[in-house]
Order: sequence, then C-alpha cells, then structure tokens
Amino acid sequence: MIVVAGEALIDLVPQGTGALSSLTPALGGGPYNTAVALGRLGSSTAFCSRVSSDAFGEALLERLRTSGVDVSGVQRGTEPTTLAVASVDAGGSAAYSFYVDGTADRLFAAPDELPSGTRAVSFGTCSLVLEPGASAYEQLMRRASAQGLFTALDPNIRPGLIADPERYRARFRSWLPSVSLLKLSAEDAEWLGGSPREWLAAGPDAVVITHGGAGLTAYTRDGGECTVPGERVDVVDTIGAGDTVNAALLHGLAVRDALGAGAAGVLGAEGWAGLLGFAARAAAVTCSRAGAEPPYAHEMAD
Repeated sequence: MIVVAGEALIDLVPQGTGALSSLTPALGGGPYNTAVALGRLGSSTAFCSRVSSDAFGEALLERLRTSGVDVSGVQRGTEPTTLAVASVDAGGSAAYSFYVDGTADRLFAAPDELPSGTRAVSFGTCSLVLEPGASAYEQLMRRASAQGLFTALDPNIRPGLIADPERYRARFRSWLPSVSLLKLSAEDAEWLGGSPREWLAAGPDAVVITHGGAGLTAYTRDGGECTVPGERVDVVDTIGAGDTVNAALLHGLAVRDALGAGAAGVLGAEGWAGLLGFAARAAAVTCSRAGAEPPYAHEMAD
C-alpha cells in the first residue's frame, strides 16, 4: 500500500477572465490529487490527513472513496476546509492564494501506526509549511524513513505561504536524509537553491525534476541521468499535473517492485526512461482537461 500524507482543500477556479470572474469550487490539494491519481491508476492507496466535517470535507472524502482510496485513517475536525483561489494564465499555468487560518488540516496529528502493508509514504505542499500540522507530518516522515519505508517528497513550493524562506530552505535540507525520492518542478528547484547532485548526496536515491511541457529528468545516486520529452497535448490547464507525475512515479515504482532502499539503482537507464515516459503521458492527460482530473488505468493502456 502507498500512503499519501498531506492536505485536502478546495480550489476556487476562475471560469472567465478578469478579477471578478466567477469561481467554481474544485476538489484539490497536492497530496489529495496524488492520492486520487494513485487510486485511479490502480495502486492500493490510503490517505492520511485531517479533513473538515463540513460539506466540502464530505465531498473530498467521497471522491477519494470513488477513486478507490482508503480513507479509514483520515482524522476529522469541525474547523472549515482550506480554500485556494487559483488564477490561470494564457498558457494554462496556475497560481494560488490561500485561506488557511483556523482550517482543519492544520491540526493534523501524526498517527501512532500506518496501515498494515504500507510500502511507501508520500509527502508535500502546504502540509509541510503550516503549523502545527507541518511538524506532525515531518515527524511522520522521519519515522517512516527510520522504519525502512520508501518516502517520497514533492515540496510544491507556494511562496505566499512561506513567511521565512531561508528557514524553510534549511528545513527542506534537513528532510533529505529521510527522503527516498525527491520530485520537484524546475521552478521549485530554482527557488530552493542547490542542485540535484547536492540533494542526492544528502540522502535521496533519486531526484526527478519536471520541466513543464519540455519533459522530465531523473538523477540517481550512481551518477545516472535520464531525460524524456513531454507529451504533446492541447493544454486546458496544468492544475494537478505535477501531482499526477508524483502518482505515476510511485505507481510505476510499485509495479516494478522498486519501492525499497536503492530502488533507483535497480531500475537502470531503460527502467527510468520507461517510468518517466509513463509519468509524462499521465500528466499530459491531466493537462488536456479542466481541473485536477488525472487518468484512469484504462486511459494509460498502450
């Protein structure tokens, strides 16, 4: 089983141009989208988070269930659901502003145990920024790594939420010894500073950097480097594309029985090319439709 730990929220997506265009609520959040995508691809998946008992929270959980995701371990709270207001530019790229004060997901507490059969745990986005929940997710990450579980991290930087960038960068570096797979966008990599080789030396077995429509590159601790181009597609928007990449990478590693220590070395160049190509195809499907709508397994069949 792959456990995805992090926030679930509501994206308010504009349906027109201009500051006063109508906003339509969409179910989202980086970890949430990753869990939905994993479930749709057919991986055994559980979601680990704290979700509001309001109407938005109920809708968030229902979509997870219909995507085949186990929500039995999700914590509930009476506080409201986090809101993220999206703005989409002419190229389909999305930016966000957040309404997070007093919301349910900030009060997440690390569970005593993960579900039986857990092989990997995925982390990222707002959940690792907003306290007190951020420290609880960090605790879970370090504990999972110490137990020998495969850990994946997508920082998915949202600068507007990070009050002290240098402190966050230092905290990010402190996570790396507990990370098996680091995935981030080229923009995130630039914001964080450093380089894939520096990050690999700190702990991860592999680093994957996404370059939007230009494709993906994987770097491995044995000195390997593999790049695949992006899939050509008519882009509606890019909401959830990076989260789909996360899911596709984890699903592909699970299928290859590579969710373990040294997994990157087991794959080799051919294995990474196939895995990155699969992730690029999955992200292209998500970009071809509005909102975070990742593909189902049958849509990825050759």
